[in-house]
Amino acid sequence: MITFLTSSPTIENCPKFNDANGFIRRLAQHWPANARCLLVAAHPDDHRGNDAMTEYYRDTILSTGLSLDGLDLWDSRYYDFDRVRLASYDVIILSCGHVPTQKKWFESIDIRYRMQDFDGILIGISAGAMISARTVYAWPEAEGKTLDPDYPLFFQGLGYAETMILPHYQSVKDRWLDGKRLIEDVACGDSLGRKFLALPDGSYVIAENGHETVYGEAWLIDDGVFSPYCAMEQSRKLM
Repeated sequence: MITFLTSSPTIENCPKFNDANGFIRRLAQHWPANARCLLVAAHPDDHRGNDAMTEYYRDTILSTGLSLDGLDLWDSRYYDFDRVRLASYDVIILSCGHVPTQKKWFESIDIRYRMQDFDGILIGISAGAMISARTVYAWPEAEGKTLDPDYPLFFQGLGYAETMILPHYQSVKDRWLDGKRLIEDVACGDSLGRKFLALPDGSYVIAENGHETVYGEAWLIDDGVFSPYCAMEQSRKLM
């Protein structure tokens, strides 16, 4: 199994994978002919949005030149995805969305158990990349959450990587929340004894055979210290 953890793998407002940092080339190296793909929604009851996202990623795969036999959708309308069926897919995409909502949905369908026999390509997008980690850092997104002592900052993820990703760095690096800087105050404060990797769109992490490597720009938050980790069109192993 090979896992691609992305902030966003596509070009904004364009149904095509972003080839920054060699993403398409590396994905194509593992992509089989006539791939059977599954998109797992993050918001199970947003049926209209999920249908639109499925069409978008079907167009994205085909316009990138990758071979596709079909792209199925898993949301609250469909419950027949058992271990055997999931193992039959070549590619599973974990959608972007709201991390706490995705957590509740994934727990309700016991996706960690059902994916035990899957051995293809896993693509995690934004929240999907975050929840793919062994431990998930669900950093606050809404006003008041940094002040809520009951907000679950950390929880058990799917365990396909060790790296805890903070996506869309280019959009959140200057953001303030509850009067605090989201990166320097909130994330750095929550990183004591831990490590996070901030990724802008176009950068990604590959996890395979126990090794993890970041491709493209990335910033490390390590025990409260924020520093550049990797540059555009470069790669670096993650420890």
